[in-house]
Amino acid sequence: MRDLLKGALGRSLAGLSEEDRLAAAWTVACGKAMAEHGTVVGYVEGVVRVEVVDVAWLRQLMSMRGQLAREMARIAGVKVTEIHFESKRNDRR
Repeated sequence: MRDLLKGALGRSLAGLSEEDRLAAAWTVACGKAMAEHGTVVGYVEGVVRVEVVDVAWLRQLMSMRGQLAREMARIAGVKVTEIHFESKRNDRR
């Protein structure tokens, strides 16, 4: 059932930009609890940039980088060659 839902999500995202499709796929690829600790902030030529809330979650997500890249590519229907994780900066203006 989960694979069926992932396929349906991918088809429903077809009208969005690649970055928006990946942002929507993020929650499904990670699961809601984990996805709340990172946000897709960019996409260029196969590389997804994800901003992560803290160093502990950065390490956790980095350990799953390959699996997440494959799942996001499959769900969003977008080429993902790599995910770059970066720590969120609290002092942004």
